[in-house]
Amino acid sequence: MKRLRAAALLMATPLAFAQKKSGDLKVYFADVEGGQATLFVPPTGENLMVDAGWPGAANADKLVALAKTAGVTKIDNLVITHFHIDHVGGVPELAARIPVTRFIDHGVNRELDDKATVTSYQNYQKMLANGHYAHLTAKPGEILPLTGMHVEVVSADGNVITKPLAGAGAVNSACAASILKPAENTENDRSVGMMITFGKLRIADFGDLTWNKERLLMCPVNKLGKVDVYIVSHHGFDRSSSPALLNGIAPRVAIMDNGATKGAEAGAWDIVDHSPRLKDLWQLHTAIHTD
Repeated sequence: MKRLRAAALLMATPLAFAQKKSGDLKVYFADVEGGQATLFVPPTGENLMVDAGWPGAANADKLVALAKTAGVTKIDNLVITHFHIDHVGGVPELAARIPVTRFIDHGVNRELDDKATVTSYQNYQKMLANGHYAHLTAKPGEILPLTGMHVEVVSADGNVITKPLAGAGAVNSACAASILKPAENTENDRSVGMMITFGKLRIADFGDLTWNKERLLMCPVNKLGKVDVYIVSHHGFDRSSSPALLNGIAPRVAIMDNGATKGAEAGAWDIVDHSPRLKDLWQLHTAIHTD
């Protein structure tokens, strides 16, 4: 049996979801106040960080402290789900403070009408050009070349897997009642989405993947199957986390990367909270703008 331990940066004791006698998979969720930065540390093999939050020394210092808490002296793999400032903005400062071996992203920025996104992408590209990093462009259907856990890409650059994952493929009865929403035509639509497996434990992290892209994964058939842990997409905005997704993947635990005034919207919260197998929903930050 395998264990997932989840911890926000300032938690005194990690929380255990499952266990394995040969070692624990530890997952650390940094409260970067409405961005994302999640660190996966398997008992053997390579660690994986997903995104690095906002730019700024305080954010970078927080992530270095998180790595120290996790016993990590270098980041083996850093996945950039997409190029919005709250996900990639903190990467250059983090990489200046702790070694990073390989960066993984969806390719090029295609959101050219947002200055913050363009600047964040340019800063990331400058860092890659000036460093000695391995770089991988993720494609749907690929298994990332990591050891210690199985990470399969299910979405990237606006595309999704065409065939169901192993054990998935059942008709999703929630599709008919899940309304349609248009594409955002932003970097959110292009998020790298991953299914992370450790033994029988399945964790879904889709970055900020949007409602309409979720539908391509879930309707008419559920291409993903059920999961144990859902890292709530898009910080809990109601542009993600559709009923088709939540009833399809049916997580047992959900963890929301929200901020004080960002995300944790009532519509998304309600959909996640009422998914059929959910035992608990945790938010990383107190939401002061919602009831």
